[in-house]
Amino acid sequence: MKLTREQRSELISEMASSEAGFNELVRVLLDSFCKQERALFLAEHAGEQANGFRPRRWRGHGWSFQLRIPRTRSNAFQPMILGILSSQERERTQLFYELYSRGLSCEDIAAVGRRIYGHLYSKQQVSHLSGACYEEIQEWLSRRLSPHYLAVYIDATFCSTRREGSVSKEAYYTMLGLLPDGSREVLTVVNHPTEGAIAWEMELQSLKERGVKQIDLIVSDALSGIENAVCSAFPTALHQLCIVHFKRKVLNTVSSKDKAEVGEELKALFPVEHTEVTPLVAYENLRIFAQRWGKKYPSLARLGNERNAAYFTYLRFSESVRRMIYSTNWVERLNRSYKRTLLMRGAMPSPASVVYLLGSVAKEKNRRDVCKTATVFLGSGKSGKMAKKYQHYKFSLLLGEPKQEGKGRGESYTLFFRHYQLKTSF
Repeated sequence: MKLTREQRSELISEMASSEAGFNELVRVLLDSFCKQERALFLAEHAGEQANGFRPRRWRGHGWSFQLRIPRTRSNAFQPMILGILSSQERERTQLFYELYSRGLSCEDIAAVGRRIYGHLYSKQQVSHLSGACYEEIQEWLSRRLSPHYLAVYIDATFCSTRREGSVSKEAYYTMLGLLPDGSREVLTVVNHPTEGAIAWEMELQSLKERGVKQIDLIVSDALSGIENAVCSAFPTALHQLCIVHFKRKVLNTVSSKDKAEVGEELKALFPVEHTEVTPLVAYENLRIFAQRWGKKYPSLARLGNERNAAYFTYLRFSESVRRMIYSTNWVERLNRSYKRTLLMRGAMPSPASVVYLLGSVAKEKNRRDVCKTATVFLGSGKSGKMAKKYQHYKFSLLLGEPKQEGKGRGESYTLFFRHYQLKTSF
């Protein structure tokens, strides 16, 4: 029966009046377009033959279409609708990945997907789609690195992780590098069940395998044995211990009535600006502080240990850069971003899932902050003749030269700045 134009228009209007009818109408139209497109393709390509259909589902804005995509024997035919479907799939995968990397759980992402695409995705489907960028993140975390870094900041954060049927807090190591042009980049995110100097040495050594040849300064907390790890991996690198960790540890040791006084003394012990204090003098002041307060708090008496001289490495640099290098604050800001992302989650299902999530956050935060670059000269520190021979270094925002150690009482004093021995007179 042949329908008139008015009858066809009335039938289409009736179908479009309901959601189910509208969906069916769109499906029929898209299927017809695909079949006509294949007919044109066969007419233009002699020898090609039709080869049935394959089903594809298209979801969006509450609609769901089960389409029949025409095929040819050679599979050379690609209808225009496939490009639209592929774009939608990439968009959905990217959306789920972005939501996942910002801390949303699989249930939350499924709710968003249902609202946008009109389909309730299972946790397994969300996990699969969110992990579509897994190889990309792994490739980024294992990429080749710059041969030279002005400074590398290292720290670990802990996350509840499921391993072999039990849940425990595991360490996730992060390294943040400062490039000669002043930009920063995350070098690695890796898991070890606990934090230790041996594991840090392994990770520092792994930087060499990825192309790193020189690191001028490594900034870390005072983990036991970390100086040996730094020395073994990069013997020529200077080493700065985190002053913020040190102050926090000392203030947690004293009683509340002494905190204000101790806090003022700590501020004087670690001057940053407008000071002529040298690393040797600053360390001597720390020993005096440890002796005095150690009488009341015996644990503070150990602060005069020689390894603590590495807290004053920053005084070898000009005032304009000291606040950048006297703590691990830069990498700890990244750790706080990790925590915010993990806050909405319980225990992660595996260490690999945590590394993937933290790697996604790190890649997002991995931006280039351009700083000025200047040239400075650092003393070689050989045999008490720091002022006689200099090594050429570049460091972001370094202006001027490090202060020379003066000659005073003529006493020979030996300090162990982590991995190298510095002899001088004062």
